[in-house]
Amino acid sequence: MYQALYRKWRPRTFEDVVGQEHITETLKNQIMSGRLSHAYLFVGTRGTGKTTCAKILAKAVNCEHPENGSPCNRCNSCVGIDDGSIMDVVELDAASNNGVDNVRALRDEAIFSPVSVRKRVYIIDEVHMLSSSAFNALLKILEEPPEHLMFILATTELHKVPATILSRCQRHSFKRIETNLLAKRISYVADKENMRLEPNAAELLARLADGSLRDGLSLLDQCSGEDNITAESVLSAMGLAGNLRIAELLNKISDGDTESALNIFNGLWRDGKAPATLLSELNSLMRDILMLKVAPKGGSELLSGGFDIATLKTHAKRMTPEELICGLDSVSSHLGSLRDGRDPKTTAELCIIGLCEPQLGDSVDNLKKRISKLEAVLENGFLHNVSLDNAVIKEKISDAAPLFHEEELPPFDTEKTNEVSYKDIEDSNRDKSVSYLENDKIATQQIPESKVPVDDMATCGGGLDFAEEPIGTADGEAKENPFETKTTNGAWSDILAELKNSLQPGQYNILSNESMAKGDLEGETLIVFVPSSFVKGQLEQPFVLDCIKNAARKVSGSAIAVKISENKQVLMGAADKLDGLSKFGNFKFE
Repeated sequence: MYQALYRKWRPRTFEDVVGQEHITETLKNQIMSGRLSHAYLFVGTRGTGKTTCAKILAKAVNCEHPENGSPCNRCNSCVGIDDGSIMDVVELDAASNNGVDNVRALRDEAIFSPVSVRKRVYIIDEVHMLSSSAFNALLKILEEPPEHLMFILATTELHKVPATILSRCQRHSFKRIETNLLAKRISYVADKENMRLEPNAAELLARLADGSLRDGLSLLDQCSGEDNITAESVLSAMGLAGNLRIAELLNKISDGDTESALNIFNGLWRDGKAPATLLSELNSLMRDILMLKVAPKGGSELLSGGFDIATLKTHAKRMTPEELICGLDSVSSHLGSLRDGRDPKTTAELCIIGLCEPQLGDSVDNLKKRISKLEAVLENGFLHNVSLDNAVIKEKISDAAPLFHEEELPPFDTEKTNEVSYKDIEDSNRDKSVSYLENDKIATQQIPESKVPVDDMATCGGGLDFAEEPIGTADGEAKENPFETKTTNGAWSDILAELKNSLQPGQYNILSNESMAKGDLEGETLIVFVPSSFVKGQLEQPFVLDCIKNAARKVSGSAIAVKISENKQVLMGAADKLDGLSKFGNFKFE
């Protein structure tokens, strides 16, 4: 009869226990020295060896010929305990024997001396399932047991065990088994069972086991039908092949492609994927990416194992930690909404829409996410757009076309200032030798001194003599203001007229205000100068940019690229006008 691998390969000595040396060495030393406790409490997650160590300890204290603290597994005591013929070693499941009557019967039976071994041992598994009255019935005999009696309690939830029980036991905490140790043990068992297991498949099984050797062997047993066990066959056997579509969904979310993301979700939903399961897998994927991003050296030990390393590294290059944390919070909150009984499909769709379009939310996490993406763009100059189909990383430059190709740029001389005459400004064909890039400053020629008659100034009030004061800066140079030029020949006004019906009033007011925005149409590129990054962010919204492009195309008759450029001289020019008016005494500013 076939026996499950986790039962067949259950450790029989302390040396066979994997990853719990801090406990097995202590127990072996106690057995060799004879300093045994009357009650032990083993604490740890599932599959880490609690019940196994309890059975080994029960055999070791009764073994006729112990070997370095471990049972020999050959004497009558060891063989009888293994096959269950010795009735003095009793294993109870507290989940099904949790009443006070069960504990009272145990207490009445425990006072009798053992028949065939030295110590009567009671192994109580999942002891936290006992009722309060059952714990109280256990207290007295647990505190002062007979000399021949030993209790070994095991639990996965320590916080449910009363403190009165904890204080009467010697506690040992079992830790999750490390991934490399799990992979090594799984490979060893597979080799002994004549299975062809690839190393990457063993590592994947170890990660999926989540620190539990029993789970790892059960997963190996599930994949044993394959002639050659690979990572792909493991994913297929575990039902995780659909995780590639979850990775594709996250790819569309990162791109902000709401329509494609919803189509992928709809396909998964039609294939039978529950919305709660889908969101949980998406949450797990973002969590693994975050672990790999914030802890790149030790991140592989923190992964859940549901996704391959290549997919995780690809997404880690494209997403910021703030974006991932915001996504995790959003998915977790929507999973909570599903538990409240809301419509699962609608809740999942709202979650995906919110992840694709963070501008729809007003939370602090959404703002952090958007700011982090802008910082990444400013720092790198581009966004990475990863295609999961061919694993080729494409660099997605900004939608706006460059003002000039690099080979067309004239040599830049910082010592030389280009001069533009009034005739050149008024002419529709601008001088091609002048560079109109964003960072170039257009310096106009010095404006001739203008004498204002004193008689005319008297009519303004104040009677001040401005006859000797030239219009311009203190050093006689003309003030630099690119918005005083008229290079667009009315094109910007025509564009504003087209935008009046397509934009919202607040957005149109920003564009139509000369102190807030000014357009400069150069060939196939429209540069919109703004005074601050805040105004720039308002105009760089996709809807606003599309409206400006459409309006510019209608006016010019060809496709126009739009670039929003920050230039603080917009407000400086307005401030200078107010300073000029303040010289007249009859003007008051409130």
